[in-house]
Amino acid sequence: SAIELNPSNAIYYGNRSLAYLRTECYGYALADATRAVQLDAKYVKGYYRRAASNMALGKFKAALRDYETVREWGQRVGDISGVSVCSLGSVSIEDEYSGPKLEDGKVTLAFMKDLMQWYKDQKKLHRKCAYQILVQVKEVLAKLPTLVETTLKETEKVTVCGDTHGQFYDLLNIFELNGLPSEANPYIFNGDFVDRGSFSVEVILTLFGFKLLYPDHFHLLRGNHETDNMNQIYGFEGEVKAKYTAQMFALFSEVFEWLPLAQCINGKVLIMHGGLFSEDGVTLDDIRKIERNRQPPDSGPMCDLLWSDPQPQNGRSVSKRGVSCQFGPDVTKRFLERNRLELIIRSHEVKPEGYEVAHDGRCVTVFSAPNYCDQMGNKGSYIHLRGSDLRPDFHQFTAVVRPQNPPRAPPNLTQGIPSTSGAPKSPREPQNLPLPPSI
Repeated sequence: SAIELNPSNAIYYGNRSLAYLRTECYGYALADATRAVQLDAKYVKGYYRRAASNMALGKFKAALRDYETVREWGQRVGDISGVSVCSLGSVSIEDEYSGPKLEDGKVTLAFMKDLMQWYKDQKKLHRKCAYQILVQVKEVLAKLPTLVETTLKETEKVTVCGDTHGQFYDLLNIFELNGLPSEANPYIFNGDFVDRGSFSVEVILTLFGFKLLYPDHFHLLRGNHETDNMNQIYGFEGEVKAKYTAQMFALFSEVFEWLPLAQCINGKVLIMHGGLFSEDGVTLDDIRKIERNRQPPDSGPMCDLLWSDPQPQNGRSVSKRGVSCQFGPDVTKRFLERNRLELIIRSHEVKPEGYEVAHDGRCVTVFSAPNYCDQMGNKGSYIHLRGSDLRPDFHQFTAVVRPQNPPRAPPNLTQGIPSTSGAPKSPREPQNLPLPPSI
């Protein structure tokens, strides 16, 4: 009936071809798949259906030609875990969907403004648009080095934000207070975009959208929560599966692996999510050489950049998290001197005032999720760094009112924290409520 109404839609023929395959009407399936690729030469699923039909009919050489075509298209887009070019190309946006759409497949400022309002109204972005953002941002991130190095002119500034942890309405408040990202108003978000909060999907797709819009002026660094094991425990995986699919989470996981681990500004300020290293002697060149496209190991420089914490006493000690280490003022001083740096900025820990200056002013923590877990009462903050002096200028803010009944609360809620998404704390998540020092 759909084909009768619209006989020029390749997807309809592809769908009927599949139905014929399932009912073993292989000749009909072959005819419909062939018609699909005649209507749309870029409809990759049509080639796949035709190959499957020819396989069933014993026409293996013909099937092989179409399978080769599918493989070639896959190589053009890249190897996307859990998402085939076929499935992405065949997803259509239903007529009843009235939300934001990419313009000719591209993110625009108008799209981003519509997206943030759409999310503010607790509506879901169409899955095709979400996939498009993820596929495109993976391509952008994969081209970046592990250590991003940027230059600020004397008249320029950049805003550095810490953990946001799925607190979408507080992210909107940052943009309200500090202005939307632009080439004249660059941002660095320092990891832990997801988990804990109920709106992690909204946070991360908004951030990825701005990365696509301003790739050279909107920077994202990886946190310890942009990893599979943390997402499984603290809610993001469950949230993505509830709002979209397991396939979508697989793609998020792959994109997270390409996030850079650190950023250096003017060769003087080093920014990372966690902190410094379990051993002396690590250089910026060592960071550059880290192969980041993986899940982080349990030790070593990559692990330390995501997991370590400062401590007030000199030396190093066992981490309260059970992974990486805690490092003292002397460790920070030696690292900065060896690498001719002046300051490190990190996140990773909730602070009552939203920030903390430690190690004789050489180590700064910034945390941007106010009233963390809906119960901590902490302020959030962000930092302005100006090219003229690179001295951190702190801006504090408090939590905003957000919907009390989100469209879907992530699974495994911790008792007593009604709107956060965390299972009972793992050994890496210290159990020292009511004000845990870490995320």
